[in-house]
Amino acid sequence: MNFGIVLTPRSGSDWVRDVQRAEEQGYRTVLLPDTLHTTSPFPALAAAAAVTTTLRLRPNVIAAPLRHPAATARETAALQLLSDGRFELGIGTGRPDAQREAEALGEQWGSAGQRRQRMVDTIVAVRAAAKPVPPIVIAASGPRMLATAAELADRVHLAVQPVATENELAEIVATVRAHTDRPVGFSLQLVAVGDQLPVYMSKFMGVTLDGLREANAAAILPGDPGAAAELLEHRREKYGIDELLVPGDLAAAFAPVLARFR
Repeated sequence: MNFGIVLTPRSGSDWVRDVQRAEEQGYRTVLLPDTLHTTSPFPALAAAAAVTTTLRLRPNVIAAPLRHPAATARETAALQLLSDGRFELGIGTGRPDAQREAEALGEQWGSAGQRRQRMVDTIVAVRAAAKPVPPIVIAASGPRMLATAAELADRVHLAVQPVATENELAEIVATVRAHTDRPVGFSLQLVAVGDQLPVYMSKFMGVTLDGLREANAAAILPGDPGAAAELLEHRREKYGIDELLVPGDLAAAFAPVLARFR
């Protein structure tokens, strides 16, 4: 199992401390959201590269409609240079509510098909411009995006709702594997650990622990570290879900689980 931590900078000094602590704790990757309400991921990840040595760097995930493919390719090439090849391109077609953000940046939002093509064009541009070519992580859940991810991605970020079940995850994995014979990794973002739920989940998304438990949500882990570790290993072996992404708000609750893998 590999583990990533999803963080957003609060200040320059806090960011340095947070990414260095993540590296020391054994996280493999630091991830940043790509929204107009959070710090732009490319300069923040460049700053993280300067104060770490092994931590990998990934936007979570670049919304393809927010940038011209050539701009993303240029920024990626710069980050690969500055990080000595530790950048990973996390990319998708954009959240359903991101149309205003694209328009604010002077970019066309387009139809679902056009956004998917923008994503493909961006991946092609990045692979031509960046050396070494970074791993491509595509956020996907629908059939067409999964087929595209099967063709182009090194890893699929399972872009599911918080209440998605293990069976739903298994169906997504099976869909990807039906479209490719290449080895592809799978990532799942953690939603809760025991009784710990990030504030933003309940405040902005209406997610509750009771609702997650009632749905038998796969992204909630038991509070017992041993049971949580066993569950993660089970999913790695059975489905190939070999990376867990941990929101920064859950880092303290997840620490005993992480220690089981170190």
